[in-house]
Amino acid sequence: MGLGSVAVVYPDGLAMKTIAIIPAAGAGVRMGLETPKQFLALEGVPIILHTLRKFAASEVVDEILLGLRPADLERARQELERERLAKPVSLVPGGASRQETVALALAQAPATAEWVVVHDAVRPFVTLEQIRQVLAAARETGAAILGIPSVDTVKQVERQIVVGTIPRERIVLAQTPQAFRYALLKEAVARAAQDGFVASDESSLVERLGHEVAVLMGSERNIKITKPADLPLARLYMAQEREQGERAVTPS
Repeated sequence: MGLGSVAVVYPDGLAMKTIAIIPAAGAGVRMGLETPKQFLALEGVPIILHTLRKFAASEVVDEILLGLRPADLERARQELERERLAKPVSLVPGGASRQETVALALAQAPATAEWVVVHDAVRPFVTLEQIRQVLAAARETGAAILGIPSVDTVKQVERQIVVGTIPRERIVLAQTPQAFRYALLKEAVARAAQDGFVASDESSLVERLGHEVAVLMGSERNIKITKPADLPLARLYMAQEREQGERAVTPS
């Protein structure tokens, strides 16, 4: 049993929970399709279900909150009824932005929530080990994310003119899952709403509070499926995962 799987029990007898928030309320306009990207099928299964399967199988996650557009709630409910995951999944009507969706999910979290892991709905290739590692790091530091080094030269640009070059060794491309102490993330989200600050990930909100965020090595396979060019690679990775799973259960 991993470090993150140890239940913490407080004097009132309630075990502190780790919740996973999966924001999936986007329309997926970059994909250029009528179907939101999280509901596109990979090997006959919506991408969002592939992602949920990983968190349902994780020994360090107790409960999942899935943030969706109100128009997608019934569709998701039907998919979950067919899937019957091993962990409870609560459907939360999302907001106009990722940040609002995460805030709404945090508000619906159980009173016993102590840790929260936030993950992109369209990153189905996250591994159970990555979920465990990022949560274990957050338990030590309060906040942790996955990231991969940039292999490209990064330019700072203003009005289509280069104004600087940022050394690659100082650049990390952030991934999810991102894990936080529940109270810390809730404070960061509330402060951002109060200040009118909008960020593209949860780490940015915590950074604004002056809190350090640990970075663990992510994986190039942990792709975010956002545009048509991502789909062929996603199909390849999905086929590889299936083959690995079949080999794991086939007697030698």
